[in-house]
Amino acid sequence: MAGGKTNWVAIWISAAVVVLLVAVGGIVVWMNNQATAPAEAPASASIDETTGAIRVGEGPDVLATYVDFMCPYCGSFEESWGETIAEQVSARALTLEVYPVSILDRASQGTEFSTRAANAMYCVAEDNPDAAYPFMDLMFSNQPAETTPGLTDEEILSFAERAGATGAAECIADRTYADFVAQTTEQLPGGGTPAVLLNGETLNWQATPEQELLPRLQ
Repeated sequence: MAGGKTNWVAIWISAAVVVLLVAVGGIVVWMNNQATAPAEAPASASIDETTGAIRVGEGPDVLATYVDFMCPYCGSFEESWGETIAEQVSARALTLEVYPVSILDRASQGTEFSTRAANAMYCVAEDNPDAAYPFMDLMFSNQPAETTPGLTDEEILSFAERAGATGAAECIADRTYADFVAQTTEQLPGGGTPAVLLNGETLNWQATPEQELLPRLQ
């Protein structure tokens, strides 16, 4: 107060500063909450929203596989183990949990093929759970080499439709579950692919399934 008069200009400026600081603080809190909020998960009974596992089969033993669709070692694993796994799933001796992850986006000339392919796997499993395994088989049978652009969205969609997921087009094009893929990738054990675990125990995927998998089944 100067000369008995209230300095209303100073008061209004101070009030405006307080309001601005409160608004900025609210924005920071909102951004932090957005950063830590769980990613949108596919709505399917075959998908674990917490772990990202896509479940196939109803066997007592659980085989978890973490795969990147551009990983050549993952392709080799599927080639050597895929038929045996499919047989054990069909015989209800095994439940397969597939975790599609993306660690090789850097190897696809900027197209983020690993993320796009993993997203598509979730889109397929959401649209038609029975199409998930056939889709994965088609993707690895037509696996692109590292340092190439990978498959286009249109090519990926064609494999999805061949596998039986006819309603996954928008999900694939929009990369609906790209954030969910990133979240699942953060949980990758060991940091490399493929990671193969039976009932939580890491297996040597470079051995044959007859040596490493079958003797351990119940």
